[in-house]
Amino acid sequence: MGERNLARLFSFMSMARQAFWKGYLKLSLVTASVSLTPATTESSKVRFHVLNRATKNRVESRYVDSVTHKPVAEKDQVKGYPRGEDDYVLLEDEEIEEVGLESTRTIDIDSFVPRGSIDWIWYDKPHFLAPEDKVGTEAFCVIREAMRANNVVGIARLVLYRRERAVLLEPQDKGIILWTLRYGDELREPAGDLDVKAKVDSELLSLMKKLVKEETKDWSPSMVQDPVQKRLKALIRGKEKNFKKASPARKPAPVKSTGNVIDIRDALKKSLAAESGRGKSR
Repeated sequence: MGERNLARLFSFMSMARQAFWKGYLKLSLVTASVSLTPATTESSKVRFHVLNRATKNRVESRYVDSVTHKPVAEKDQVKGYPRGEDDYVLLEDEEIEEVGLESTRTIDIDSFVPRGSIDWIWYDKPHFLAPEDKVGTEAFCVIREAMRANNVVGIARLVLYRRERAVLLEPQDKGIILWTLRYGDELREPAGDLDVKAKVDSELLSLMKKLVKEETKDWSPSMVQDPVQKRLKALIRGKEKNFKKASPARKPAPVKSTGNVIDIRDALKKSLAAESGRGKSR
């Protein structure tokens, strides 16, 4: 994300935001009052309720005993760790909370690592971190600029989304981005060998570079819009206006195989020729 876009996002966040977490950013003896706001949202995503088709009433989900099929009151629900068939170690909520962080409201930076040294696969969810008052602003800025000057990111731990998480703090423009990080046991090994090596034909590479250049354009958020969500909203609007039910989209006709092996060199030349033709007609 470019600096101009980041500045706009931080500016918008500071003007009107609803922080879902407030606490303190701490580095050694330097402390700043801060707030966290998720950098992403699903508020515009189409959501549905499950209804009783006959009554149009919403259907509720409840915990029931798997054997007796009777509802279980919340006070009778307890977490259990399976150690065998129908054999569990029972853990109370208070016992689970005791093994967590002593403070759930402090982001205590305990170490730094070179910026860019953590692979993308560890990154989970981004959040905007911002100072909450004038007193903490100076401390916040000093921590941010010190990380920027040393080209490092901070590592800390924090309780978010009902779970203790490792987090990464990265200076970005006028603020700090806090990323939750995935734990090691959440990552999988590659399904196949990702270290693919092959001798690349110089002519093919030249043609491919030209094609990539022809297809390169400026980034726009429209490139990653969800077409399914757009069609769902259109379908809902149509039903709201008592329009006829939308007819299902026609499936594209299956492509008939010629049985011939496609030559990548010819395909690239044709692609470049098509791009050149479009460029002249613009």
